[in-house]
Parts: sequence; structure tokens; C-alpha cells
Amino acid sequence: MAVTQRIVHASPERIFDVLRDGWTYSDWVVGTAHIRAVDPHWPAPGANLYHKAGPWPLSLRDRTEVLSCTEPTELVLQPHLWPLGEATVAIRLTPVGENATQVTIAEDFAAGPLRWLRSKINDLVLHHRNRETLRRLADIATRGREGAA
Repeated sequence: MAVTQRIVHASPERIFDVLRDGWTYSDWVVGTAHIRAVDPHWPAPGANLYHKAGPWPLSLRDRTEVLSCTEPTELVLQPHLWPLGEATVAIRLTPVGENATQVTIAEDFAAGPLRWLRSKINDLVLHHRNRETLRRLADIATRGREGAA
């Protein structure tokens, strides 16, 4: 499992505002090329956002489902990228000070051929990808604020 953390200079509520807007996922989730649709009850459990992932012409059309949601502290997602497989991604928001939040992404492959590729090398690749994902999320959550990360 790849676990990546970052301190973001914004409240958990402000960061969760970004997570709540399914249309922004392609702006901050590395590898998501385009959001095609978002269920109106996103991010309630069972809701989906429909996306394209990967570079053209190899991009895949699939979806990400909400497994659980506890606002404003945790969102657990299951991205589907068939025929490659599925992952489980937990995003946790922990306040650390007056206006700062530790954001943690824990990601692991849950099903399909990608699950067979579990290794320390794979965890490193996911860690680097999620480090950039957290940088982008921080940029959006702090946009227009003094002291942006």
C-alpha cells in the first residue's frame, strides 16, 4: 500500500469542498484526463464519477465509486480502470493547527491484473504520483489565499 501525506494550509472543510466537487477531479488527480459525468449525490456512498484516464490514444473510460464518506475528515473511493483493475483510495483530513490540515492518501490495488503487480517499486510509483496529486489538491484548496502552499 502506498501512503502519501502533505500539510495543506487550509481547513479540512475547505479541502473537503474540493473533494465534494467531482467535476474538479481531473484538475488534481494525476492520470485522470477528463470527467464525463458526476452523479448528483456525489460524494455520498454509492455515487460515481465517470472519467477517462491515461494518455490518448490509450485512455480508458471508466468510473470511480464512493465507498464511504465522513465529511470533512475522510473519503474512500474505488477507482475502476478495467481491464487493468480497481484500486481503493482513502483520503483522510486531519487538522494540525489553526488553519492547516494533514492530508493523507492511502492507495492499494483491490482487484484485477494490477493487483498482481504489488511491489515496493509499484508503491514508489504510486507514492510519486500521489505526491503530485496532493500538490495539485493543495493548490486548488489554497487558491487565492495568503500563504498558499
